[in-house]
Amino acid sequence: MTEQTQPGAEADVDLEPTATSEPTSTEAIDTTTLPDAPEQADAEADAEATVTPGEPVPADGPAPAVDTPAIDAPAATPASPTPSAPAAPAEPEVDPQEAMDAAKWGRVDGEGRVYVQDASSEREVGQFPDAPVAEALAFYVRRFLDLKATVDLFATRLPQLSVREIDSTVSSLEESLKEPAAVGDLEGLRARFAALKDVASERRAAVNAERAAAREQALKERTALVERAEAIAAQDPGRTQWKSSGAELRDLLEQWKGAQRRGPRLDRPTEDGLWKRFSHARTTFDRHRRQFFSELDAKQSQVKAAKEALIKRAEELSASTDWAGTSAKYRALMEEWKKAGRASRKEDDALWARFRAAQQVFFDARRAKDEATDTEYAENLKVKEALVAKAEALLPIKDVKAAKKALRPIQDAWEEAGRVPRAAVRRIEGRMRAVEDAIRDAENAEWRRSDPETKARAEGLAGQLEDSIAELERDLEAARNAGDTKKVAEAEAALTARRAWLEQVRLSSRA
Repeated sequence: MTEQTQPGAEADVDLEPTATSEPTSTEAIDTTTLPDAPEQADAEADAEATVTPGEPVPADGPAPAVDTPAIDAPAATPASPTPSAPAAPAEPEVDPQEAMDAAKWGRVDGEGRVYVQDASSEREVGQFPDAPVAEALAFYVRRFLDLKATVDLFATRLPQLSVREIDSTVSSLEESLKEPAAVGDLEGLRARFAALKDVASERRAAVNAERAAAREQALKERTALVERAEAIAAQDPGRTQWKSSGAELRDLLEQWKGAQRRGPRLDRPTEDGLWKRFSHARTTFDRHRRQFFSELDAKQSQVKAAKEALIKRAEELSASTDWAGTSAKYRALMEEWKKAGRASRKEDDALWARFRAAQQVFFDARRAKDEATDTEYAENLKVKEALVAKAEALLPIKDVKAAKKALRPIQDAWEEAGRVPRAAVRRIEGRMRAVEDAIRDAENAEWRRSDPETKARAEGLAGQLEDSIAELERDLEAARNAGDTKKVAEAEAALTARRAWLEQVRLSSRA
C-alpha cells in the first residue's frame, strides 16, 4: 500500500537534527520515497503487501495516559497502522505548523527507534519498527500535542476549578510530564506548566480565601439564627405570643436546614456547638409553652370554679324582694366577678350568660315593681309640677324677705305631696332646688352689701386703684411725649389691668 502521512509529513523528511543530536536516518531518505515518485511507491507497496508493520513500542513500555479528572482532555491513543485497512480511523485535526515545530525535537534511527531531545540530553521514547519514518515520528508528535492540549485546557479552565480539581490536575500533569513518551519541546511545555502551577497556587489561595470568607459569613448567619432562637426561648412566658413565636422558630429551623444544604460547611465542632444551642433553645421554648398552658389550664379551672360559686349566689338572690339590699349585693358580686379573672373564651362566655341571667331575673322583678309604683305616684307628680311652677314664678328675686315668705308654704305642700315616679325624681327635684338656690344667693348678696367691714374694705381698695390709675395715666402721657414706644405699651397694659380690677371692686361693693 502507499504510505499514509500526517499533515506536514513532507516537512519531516527535511528535518534538521537538533544541536545535541547526531544525524538521523531521516537525512538519508531520498525524495524518491515520497508519494510523488510513482514507480518507487508501487515497489514499496508490493513489498508491504507481504509484510505486516509492527505496532509502535515505547522505550519504557506503553506511554502513560494523562489522568486529568477535572479536564476533558482528548484521548492520546493513536490508530495502529494495518495493511488490510486502506484508511486510518478519524483523528483530531492537527495543526501542521505545531506538528512541524514539535518534530524538530525528535529523530528516528534506522531500526525505527524514536528519540527526543529532552533538556540537555537525548532519550529514547519508543520504537516503531517496519513503519515509515514520518509515521513513526508523527505518532510521538501527536502524543506531545495531546499533552500540550491538556496543559492548554488546564490553563483555560483554571479560573473555574475547585481546589480539589486543581490539586488533582496538577498532580496528574506533573506525573505525565516527567518523562513522557512524546516528541516536542518538553522543556518549554514543562516551563509553561511551572508558570501555570504558580497561577494555580494563586487560584488555590484565592479559592481558600473565598471559602474562608464564605465560612465566616455562614458562621455569622448561623450564629444570628441561634441567637434569635435563644431570644425567643428567653421571652417571659406570660407575655409570649406562642403562635407567632412558634411559627418564627419553625421558620428559623427551615433556614438552618437550607444553610446546611446550600451554604458552605462549617467545621464539625463549631456546627455541633451551634446546633446544640439551637436545639436547646427549641427545647426550652417547648418546655415553657407546655408549662404555660398547663398552668393556664389550672388557673382557668380555678376561675371557672370561682365563677360557678358566684353564679350560684346570684341565682339564690334572684328571688329576693329586698330591692335596695339585693341590688347592693349584686354590685358586690359584679366586683368579685371582675377580680376572678378569665376562663377559656368559650367557657367564660357561657358562665357570663348564666350570671347575667340570674341577675336579670331580679332586675326584671324590680323593674315590674317600679312600674307599678310609678303608676301609683303619677298623681303626686302632677301636684309637684304645679307647686314648682308657683315657686319659679318668684324669679328673679327682687325682695328677698317677700320671696322667702312666699316659698315657705310651697315647700310645706311639696313635702305633703309625697313621692313621684322614679324617672321624674331628678327632673322635678332639680327645678325646686334651683328656686331655693336663687333665694339663698340673693340673701347672701344682701348681707354682703349691708356688712360695714366689707363695704369699707371695698371702698379703700377702690381708692387705691383710682390713685394708681391716675399715676399711670400721667406716665403714659409722658411716654407719648418722649416718643418711648416701649414705655407707652407698658403703661397701656398696666392701665387696662387696673381699670378692669377697679370695675370688679365697684361691682362687688354694689352687690
